[in-house]
Amino acid sequence: MKQMQGTSGPKKVTTKVISLMKREKTPIACLTAYDYLTARLLDQSGVDIILVGDSLGMVVQGHDTTLPVTLDEMIYHAKAVVRGVDRAMVIVDMPFMSYQANDEEGFRNAGRIMKETGAGGVKFEGGERIARLVEMTVRAGIPVMGHLGLTPQSIHQFGGYTPRGTTTEEAKQILRDAKVLEEAGAFCIVLEKIPAQLAAKITKLLSIPTIGIGAGVHCDGQILVVSDMLGLYEDFHPRFVRRYAHLAETIRTSVAQYVHDVKERTFPNEKESY
Repeated sequence: MKQMQGTSGPKKVTTKVISLMKREKTPIACLTAYDYLTARLLDQSGVDIILVGDSLGMVVQGHDTTLPVTLDEMIYHAKAVVRGVDRAMVIVDMPFMSYQANDEEGFRNAGRIMKETGAGGVKFEGGERIARLVEMTVRAGIPVMGHLGLTPQSIHQFGGYTPRGTTTEEAKQILRDAKVLEEAGAFCIVLEKIPAQLAAKITKLLSIPTIGIGAGVHCDGQILVVSDMLGLYEDFHPRFVRRYAHLAETIRTSVAQYVHDVKERTFPNEKESY
């Protein structure tokens, strides 16, 4: 396994490494990816976990939610991502209705993802209601990442993308769910769009790492959608997204220049011709 530029530490990130990072208080850097080229660049840049997120339904396919994404589509994208990665741990989202009907179906679908993609694990949304499924999956040797707080697959039930855990009752439920997921064997939990104070409390309570997205600085790691942080996806800009680049504008400018050069017959020139 070759060591990539811009990385340090282990040559391959595993659940054991992720657990150790929490114990040593080393922040865990996570991003999403949906294709080979992006995954390769993220891996070379030192990202610890790459999530093949069902967010591809919005940023790749152009849907309004993640709900239309199918299991076959997740597998297709995960295969491409895995081919681009040497160091990072690749986790694949279980898409809507790939596990909600019953635990046995979810278990088989998680196994299919692992067999067909070569990924390092899967991610389920939910807490107590999926505890048995998580336990079954982990017992079979499949690492499971949990996801609590704002869970996009339940967006119609929530009625929007508002923060979760803002009431005492809901905060207590998220705390219970987090503990249940840990007991069921999840190796880490994504906390999305919950109060920073609640996320800090959960992070302190659990022995497994928490990965925040809109959940404050006290989580054990952070994750963003790569299209958001690179400024590629401009349809909305959540307050928790820090844009590290504005690639949409860079691409528009570059393509406009290319179109101009073609129209003016200044491309290709002599050096660019055979």
